[in-house]
Amino acid sequence: MPAASKRKFLPLDACSASMKIMKMRWIRALFLSLVSFLLLGGEIVEAEEKIPIGLVENVILWPWGVKLPARIDTGAATTSLDARGLKIKDNIAEFRLPKKYGGVQLRLPIIDWRTIRSAEAREKRPVVEIEFCLGPKHVRARANLNDRSQVKYPLIIGRNVLKENFVVDCMKLHCAPPTCPEVPPK
Repeated sequence: MPAASKRKFLPLDACSASMKIMKMRWIRALFLSLVSFLLLGGEIVEAEEKIPIGLVENVILWPWGVKLPARIDTGAATTSLDARGLKIKDNIAEFRLPKKYGGVQLRLPIIDWRTIRSAEAREKRPVVEIEFCLGPKHVRARANLNDRSQVKYPLIIGRNVLKENFVVDCMKLHCAPPTCPEVPPK
């Protein structure tokens, strides 16, 4: 007798019971997934609370009130500020901003030195703490200093700033004009 004919078939009631068990398991898995989604929904809500910004935004450096265009760069780990005529003396960085943006002379304490990998090379750069207004947020961040005279934007905003408060809309520019109340634009 062929092997197929030796198979025992379950009675119709047993098949429907087996189908009911599978259906209950599926419903239970769906229910648990839905509950997990709802319980972890705080993560999604946080993402919606982040401020949408474009690929380029204007910022105001505080306390000087200097308005600069900033390139939002999710590929850059850290923020980088254009520092013309950079001189280091007694752990203080002295530099000026580009003339196009007022040429303001700044003196800031160096809080660290970082090796930065760029398209051209690896170089050790001083790191200072800067404050600026981006959209409605007053941000305090570490920024490395570098002569950026050969590039279009005097400020690169990297992931060290973006990860906490912002979400980048790559299809837009200038979505979040600086609106911090304590920093009037000059």
